[in-house]
Amino acid sequence: MSSPEAPSIPDEALSETFIASSGPGGQNVNKVATACQLRCDVFKLGLSPPVYQRLKELAGSRMTLGGEIVITARSYRTQEANREDARARLAELIAKAHVRPQKRVKTKPSRAAKAKRVDEKKQRSAVKGARAKPRID
Repeated sequence: MSSPEAPSIPDEALSETFIASSGPGGQNVNKVATACQLRCDVFKLGLSPPVYQRLKELAGSRMTLGGEIVITARSYRTQEANREDARARLAELIAKAHVRPQKRVKTKPSRAAKAKRVDEKKQRSAVKGARAKPRID
């Protein structure tokens, strides 16, 4: 299944803030704001309604009521690396939303498959019936 390329994200739809981060960094972590909090205004992306709906489901709690997706990246020690990580995760999320799920095609078991199933049930029933205590009539 090939995934179509998601359209590029316009810069006016994004806003970044840097916050103090937990995690790697040693004593530096208390002094420097390295974690990147990326906010993306979904309405400025110009998505079609089905893509928007899929994006909303994929984003889950990362999407605010105001239609912003908030991604926090704090895996790396530098602002630049965290910025790239946040942008990559956002792009991946939007690309996944553009992939249309395949429709399920209903199938029906063949007559031979039904007959085989019934025969197997009868055989199993006979095996279990042989285990029962004999009835005295």
